[in-house]
Amino acid sequence: MAKAKGSITSKRHKKILKMAKGYRGAKHRQYRRAKEAVLHAGQYAFAGRRLRRRDIRSLWISRINAALTPYQVSYSRFMKLLKDSGLELDRKILAQLALEQPEVFKRIVEKATSAKRKK
Repeated sequence: MAKAKGSITSKRHKKILKMAKGYRGAKHRQYRRAKEAVLHAGQYAFAGRRLRRRDIRSLWISRINAALTPYQVSYSRFMKLLKDSGLELDRKILAQLALEQPEVFKRIVEKATSAKRKK
């Protein structure tokens, strides 16, 4: 009986080499090197998705803190005042307002700080 041509193996190899397209050196030509590179790339991508969320949150915090400097309120104090005043706005929305609609952000800051004075 004649040996099969290995169509399944060749498909698997093709798939891995297609994933490794654009990699440098032997990593896009040789199956064994490409397989390893694709495996590591997947691990880095997984970790990167978590890091991106962390980085975006810290960007929001930086933007809010920068927008608070004219009002002489620190970020941590503002978040506490916001919570105490009953305004439930997340960091993403606050950062967006600070960037795109500063007058609305100013009213939010005033409302949060006025709630402190009433107590």
